[in-house]
Amino acid sequence: MKVPPRLIVALDQPDLPKADALAAKLSDKVAAFKIGLTLFSAYGPQAVGDIARHGRVFCDLKFHDIPQQVGSAAAEMARLGVWMFTVHASGGSAMVEAAVKGAGGERGTALVAAVTVLTSLKDGRLVEDLAETAVSSGAQALVCSAREAAKLRARFGERTLLVVPGIRRASEEPADQERTATPEQAAQAGADYVVVGRPITQAADPGAAADGILKGLGW
Repeated sequence: MKVPPRLIVALDQPDLPKADALAAKLSDKVAAFKIGLTLFSAYGPQAVGDIARHGRVFCDLKFHDIPQQVGSAAAEMARLGVWMFTVHASGGSAMVEAAVKGAGGERGTALVAAVTVLTSLKDGRLVEDLAETAVSSGAQALVCSAREAAKLRARFGERTLLVVPGIRRASEEPADQERTATPEQAAQAGADYVVVGRPITQAADPGAAADGILKGLGW
């Protein structure tokens, strides 16, 4: 299956059959599908297995607990075959290290993406400090807004993947997002992947909406 790079579609809904049908329609347009708290809470590991038939799975559960718990959860993520999963960088070095170890080490079977500051928050001043903690603890990817991406790229180079949510086209309302960016801005800032949910999943024609995002990204 030929998969264009860069676009991750967030399947943030509690209806697995609908999410599965949407993933089937978009499978040739995306790099991965994001399964978040809503879909995973409704269906658990079944959601990962079903969506994985259509592409890679980015499991966004944002683990934040004691190192032992996060390490065990990371091992389960790897066992399920997810491509990448999230932890909160604010959990500290020991927790991130446990996640990386649980997922199989720096060259493990599942990538660890550390969430810096949620894009639903206005203040991103802690992003760089949290990113430094995460990367120095072995995280292979960082989740940040486009506003911080250029600084993180300059600081960590190409060795760290930058995953950017909060993507909205200029004509779209930010809804509950604060630190948003257009696809063009995310690309210019150096994002490796952008995460897009409602602008695609709630569109009258999700395929056309995905094509529009990809065009804006220049990919």
